[in-house]
Order: sequence, then structure tokens, then C-alpha cells
Amino acid sequence: MAAIVTGLIPILRTAVDSTTTYKARTLWFGFLCIRLVTLFVAELPWFKLDSDFSCNATSEVCTRDCYNEYFNRPAVVAWNFLFVLLLLSVLLMELFSSYLRSTFQKKAARGGGGVEMGPSGEQKGDAADRSGGMMIIDLHQQRSTLLFYLMSVVIRIVIEVWFVYILLFWNLAALDKEKFHCKKCHYTVACLVRAASEKRMSIYALVSISSLSILTNCLFCFYAIGHYLCNFCTQGS
Repeated sequence: MAAIVTGLIPILRTAVDSTTTYKARTLWFGFLCIRLVTLFVAELPWFKLDSDFSCNATSEVCTRDCYNEYFNRPAVVAWNFLFVLLLLSVLLMELFSSYLRSTFQKKAARGGGGVEMGPSGEQKGDAADRSGGMMIIDLHQQRSTLLFYLMSVVIRIVIEVWFVYILLFWNLAALDKEKFHCKKCHYTVACLVRAASEKRMSIYALVSISSLSILTNCLFCFYAIGHYLCNFCTQGS
């Protein structure tokens, strides 16, 4: 639980204390928090995988060799690495929004160059700077901003698809095996993994969260293309 709190605090602080926001920003940080909690719970059955693995082999060396052949692809390390990539894809948009805010403030300091007033008296440019110092990025303003935002969404979709592939075709496929011939044992060895149902359930939980994230990102990507990008195409024609 301490690991969860330690990981959640900086993510939540970034989401709450930031002076710049954009469409569905809270949603992406929410998925990061859910993923972090799910990872913590899902990794528990995998911490002692080597001790949970046993074979009817005559030597410990043969059992270890079978284990290396059985689980020759990483599980927990790959999950954490893809979570870091997912976090970087969100922080990429955060860095870009920070750049937009800095540019907006420089324009305003030079006398409002590139900034116009809307009908309600609010400032408009690359973004709208509202009361309380909160800047809201308007994706209607510039196509480059919208394309960068769509790129970050597409990157998240690719990472999530890659994560589902690893879960199903690396980890779950390894758990489905029961008997195989080890190269160094020279005879058929039957191997079992204790708590296999818990390990499968952890994979199903991660796949469910990733599938939900893929669906949400795809729907929002289609929405952004139809609502924002097509609007640019209409204005250009």
C-alpha cells in the first residue's frame, strides 16, 4: 500500500496543481492512477514465480532449466516498463501544454501580440486564459496543437495494444502449458505452477483495464478527428 501512495501522490498533484489544462486531461491521469493500482494488485501473485514453479525432475538443475524455458519472457518488468512509457506519453502532452502557456505569456507580455479578445472579454489565442490563472488549451485554434494532441493519444493506443499482446501471447500463453520436453533433461517433464488461477486472474484484470483504455482512447480520437480536424478542413475549403 505504501508503494501505491508513493506513486499516486505525484500523479495526482500534477493533475490538480497544474495551471494548464486541455480536453480530457483528467481522464488520462485517472487511467494512470487506475493502472498503477491494478499493477500493484496484479503483480502480487507473480513475485514468487520461481518458487511456485515445480517439476517432477530428478535434479534442481533440470527444474531451473525447465523454468527458464517455460518463462523465457519477462512479466513484471515488461508491465512496469510499458507503464513508464504510458506515463511518458501523458507527460509529453504536459510538456507541450507548458510550452504553449510560456508562449502565450510571452505574447501577452509584449503587448498582446497574437492575442485577441472574445465577446465575453476573455483572451483568445492558442488558448484561453481564464480567471484564477488557469489556461485552457483550445484545440479549435491551431491545427499543430490538435495534431500533437492526437499524436499523444495514438501513442497511448499503441502502448496499450502492445501491453495486451504481451499479456495474452507471452504471459498467459506460458501459464497454459503443462508438459514439455526440456533440452537438458532428455526426458519429458511435467511441470506445474502453483496459484495459476490467481496469476491468470491478474492478467485478465490488466487486459480489462487496457481494453477499456484502448476503447476510450479510440473513441476520443475519432471524436477529436470529427469535431476538431474536420472543422479545420471545412474552414480551409
